[in-house]
Amino acid sequence: MKLSCTQENLNRGLSIVGRASPNRTSLPITQNVLLSCEGGQLKLTATNLEVAVSTWIGAQIDEEGELTIPSRLLSDFVGSLPNEVVHLVGTEEPKTLLVNCGRFEARLIGTPASEFPPIPSVDEGIIAKVDPKILRSAIAQVVFAAATEDSRPVLTGVKFEMNADNLTLATADGFRLAVHHGKMTSEVSSPVDVIVPSRTMNEIARLLADQDEEIEIITSSERGQIMFKLKNVEVVSQLIQGTFPNYGQLIPQNYATRVEIPVQEFIRAARSAAIFARDGSGIVRIHIQPGEPGVVQVMARVEEVGENTAELNGSVDGGEAKVAFNSKYLQDVLNVIDTELVALEVTTPSSPGVLKPSTHDSYVHVVMPMFVQW
Repeated sequence: MKLSCTQENLNRGLSIVGRASPNRTSLPITQNVLLSCEGGQLKLTATNLEVAVSTWIGAQIDEEGELTIPSRLLSDFVGSLPNEVVHLVGTEEPKTLLVNCGRFEARLIGTPASEFPPIPSVDEGIIAKVDPKILRSAIAQVVFAAATEDSRPVLTGVKFEMNADNLTLATADGFRLAVHHGKMTSEVSSPVDVIVPSRTMNEIARLLADQDEEIEIITSSERGQIMFKLKNVEVVSQLIQGTFPNYGQLIPQNYATRVEIPVQEFIRAARSAAIFARDGSGIVRIHIQPGEPGVVQVMARVEEVGENTAELNGSVDGGEAKVAFNSKYLQDVLNVIDTELVALEVTTPSSPGVLKPSTHDSYVHVVMPMFVQW
C-alpha cells in the first residue's frame, strides 16, 4: 500500500469511523481501523461487531493494499499533524504503516487485513429514502427514551417503521414513551418493522449533522441487518430480534386537563426545580390552575434542603390538576419540542402525562408520574 491524501481529509475520515471501535473488547482486532484502497479512494472501516462504519476519502493511490492499525493511535497521531499532505506506506513483513507529513513521521505496527472481521453488505432488501434533516430530528426526539439496561433488549433499541412514505420511530424504557411520525421522500415497496440499536441511531444522528443529500436506507429483515447510505459513508448495523411493545395502547386518548405553555419558560422552570429535586428523589411537582390566564406552578420540595416555585402563565383547558414527574425525564422531552408552545395533558396524579408540540401531532411523549403527598 502506498498513497497520499490531505491531513484534513484523513483526520475527518478517522473521526467518522473511530467511534465504532470499542474501548473495551474481548476481540482486540476490533479496536483497529481497516485501511484499504477502493475505486481510487482510501476506504476506512471500523466495527464493534454490532455496527460497522465505512467512509471513503480522496487519495492518490500509487500502490493498492490493505492492513489494520490501532484506531485510536492512528487517529490521535494524524490529529496532531499539520494541515499538509500525508504519505502512507504499508509494508508486508512486518505489517507496519509508515506515516509521513512534512517533518513528522511515524511507524505504526499493524495487523493483516485478513484478521479483521468481515463487514456485511446489505445489497438486497427494502429501500427507502429520507431527508437527512427529517431523520436527524426524528432520532433526536426519541433516542434518549430508549432503555440503557439490557434486561429487556428490545427496549434498548428504536422501533423503526416504514409504510408507504410514512416513517415512525418509537422508544420506551418502562417509564416513558416517545413516538415520532414523519415523511420519507420515497415510498417503500412493502412495510418495514424492525428494531435498531439505539447506539446505532445515535451514531447516525451524529453523522447526519453535515449531510445535505437524501439518505438511502436498505433493510433486510431476513439477514437481520439495516444499512444507512450517506454521502461517502455507509453504516451497517445488526437488528435487535424480538417484539416491541404495542406502544399505541400506552398513549392516553383522553385528558381531564390540558395546558399550553411557552417551551423556553417551561425549560427554565424545570431546570430551576431540578436543582432542588436532585437532593431528593428527583421529583418535580406541577400544579395547573385554570383562569384567564391559567397558572402553572413548577415546584420542587426537599425537607432537608428547602423548596422552590416558578409560576408560568398558560392556556388551560379543563379543571385544576396536580402531577409530579422525574426532573430528568421532564427536561429531556422539553428540550426536543420543536414548537414555541408545548402541550401538557394530564388526567389524574397517578395517570401518565402526555407532552407534545402544541400545533401538530407528529410527536408525542408519555411520562409515568411520580407518587407524592400533596
